[in-house]
Amino acid sequence: MSKKFASQGDLSEKTISFTEVGRGLWAFTAEGDPNSGVIIGDDSVMVIEAQATPRLAQEVITRIRQVTDKPITHLALTHYHAVRVLGAAAYGADQIIMSDTARAMVAERGQEDWDSEFQRFPRLFEGHESIPGLTWPTTTFSDRMTVYLGNRRVDLMHLGRAHTAGDIVIHVPDENVMFTGDIVEYHSACYCGDGHFGDWGDTLDEIKWFDVDAIAPGRGDALMGREMVNAAIENTRDFVASTYAPAARVAARGGTLKEAWDAVRAACDPKFADYAIYEHCLPFNVARAYDEARGIDTPRIWTAQRDIEMWEALQG
Repeated sequence: MSKKFASQGDLSEKTISFTEVGRGLWAFTAEGDPNSGVIIGDDSVMVIEAQATPRLAQEVITRIRQVTDKPITHLALTHYHAVRVLGAAAYGADQIIMSDTARAMVAERGQEDWDSEFQRFPRLFEGHESIPGLTWPTTTFSDRMTVYLGNRRVDLMHLGRAHTAGDIVIHVPDENVMFTGDIVEYHSACYCGDGHFGDWGDTLDEIKWFDVDAIAPGRGDALMGREMVNAAIENTRDFVASTYAPAARVAARGGTLKEAWDAVRAACDPKFADYAIYEHCLPFNVARAYDEARGIDTPRIWTAQRDIEMWEALQG
């Protein structure tokens, strides 16, 4: 392989930021690494996104303990990806919440995804020996559920397919702040390898309808203020559309995956080449866009072997 596979060459530690995005609401960010969120209620705490390992989860817990000693009782997972969920054991939360669809995806492809992401992200999976196994939710829902942390209301919602089929967002009405998972990114490439390009824009519209004051995105800096929020939403929309449209044109004329790759690079490199994990994401994004354009609605399962074969075909 002419380029190091996925993020195997990204071995430098990232600088962590812990930003208050609303009263008692925090975004844990790390220069394009997966983010986590924290909601402090009257008597307990909800964490959003577990991180890849219990070792990384301890970094989140350390920041939480700098601002509150309340127990962590709830863990909300926006989707099933290994880098988001496998650190769950560290929190000791009584309730682990996913959408029904996300749980079904753990059952269908969770182990394959773990094996695949372990190969892609060696730095994030340092300390992987402490992962006790796949993360399973204790609670699931289809469209919407509400959790009360004392008097603080937290709304968890499935607004539509985007980054995966089972994505959820978490909205805290009293501060009008949202945690979007990987539906929205900021100066970080969207990973679309398990995505739904045709639905993603509509789901962004649903998020935009809330007119929130801040967003903790899936990757990248916390988004403070409506101007920054709306700019990030529209930038995410542009990234997704700029990936799909060239691949779809190639597929429509019966072109090859490699031709789709060249067309997407031509469209996206000038705008997004400096984004975090851009080179990592692009081959997976092109492969999924090409599949969806050819009528494959359910993303094919990525395996460690399929990852390498696809990467060599496009990057070799």
